[in-house]
Amino acid sequence: MILAGLRCESKQMPDGRSMTSHTKTMRAAVLGSYGEPLEITSVPRPVAGPGQILVRLQACGVCHTDVHIWRGESVPPHAPSPFVMGHEGIGRVEAIGEGVGGWSLGDRAGVPWIHDTCRRCDECLDGHESFCQHHRAHGLNVPGAFAEYVVCDASFAVALPETIDPVTTAPVMCAGITAYGAVKRAALKAGEKCIVFGCGGLGLYAVQIASRLGVSVLAVDRDPAKLEIARRYGAAAAEIADSGLPSRLAAKGEKYHACINFAPTTATWDAMVAGIRPRGRIIAAAMVFQPVPLVQEWLTATGVLITGTSVGTRQEMRELVAMHADKPLETTVEVIGLEDVSAALVALERAQSKGRYVISFAR
Repeated sequence: MILAGLRCESKQMPDGRSMTSHTKTMRAAVLGSYGEPLEITSVPRPVAGPGQILVRLQACGVCHTDVHIWRGESVPPHAPSPFVMGHEGIGRVEAIGEGVGGWSLGDRAGVPWIHDTCRRCDECLDGHESFCQHHRAHGLNVPGAFAEYVVCDASFAVALPETIDPVTTAPVMCAGITAYGAVKRAALKAGEKCIVFGCGGLGLYAVQIASRLGVSVLAVDRDPAKLEIARRYGAAAAEIADSGLPSRLAAKGEKYHACINFAPTTATWDAMVAGIRPRGRIIAAAMVFQPVPLVQEWLTATGVLITGTSVGTRQEMRELVAMHADKPLETTVEVIGLEDVSAALVALERAQSKGRYVISFAR
């Protein structure tokens, strides 16, 4: 049979699984030098080892975290070889490694940020593996999904129903689960109120998720067009992020149970402090590398909890996939080819994107 230009010959393994032999290379976007365009080239096709599956990609989203990696702001201790980025992939199981159960050839699989974890630390054992300090990530520590094929740890790959659309679901693998994990981290309940700062891809996912949980959402962003989208997605109210926002929030009689920051800037800090209620929760979801001022006396007086969130756990991913399958989370997607990924990274860095970029492998 012919698969996307690769000649494949199916054989039967003793255990009944299909084994496919074909050319041993694939197209991939490879990071050669930080900040330089990715090289579209032919690299060895990976092989599923014990406990792993090989996924033939149909789509992969381009995430703002990819920008940090591309720019060298997030540098792995040991770079993968080849250095293929990407962690929002969706495809079909092409091969199954030794000792893997629960997966069949042809199953639809998602490729999330987490490739694997240590499975031994308190975070892993307590079900909070996204905080494992030894976890490895696709596209950072191991080769990722800006390629025709990728290897995943079978226990961390995401089982997806046939009803989903690979292109529009790809961003759910990171942006969606990060938003869901942030909402869960905020411990929001129906009837509570929260502020979502930053209505880009992640923030708009959070608006939808929180609204579906019965939470009243105030959306905050500098762009009126994004605030209009947030209202369509379920936000109860919207505010422009300008210099007067902290004062307007401080003047409100009723404060908010949680503030979730998806804006990659320290400029939201004063507004979060002004808007949070006593014993409220401030959740840092964006990667902000600069410090913010914190008066500890304010903490003793208010009991506000300040914490961070990092993508989400496998259980949270299962919950999110079920939510998405029942009613797809909305997002604006611009479909690109693999050769367009460097331009997409530049556009994301310059805040020129109008939605989520998704590579389609047209399979």
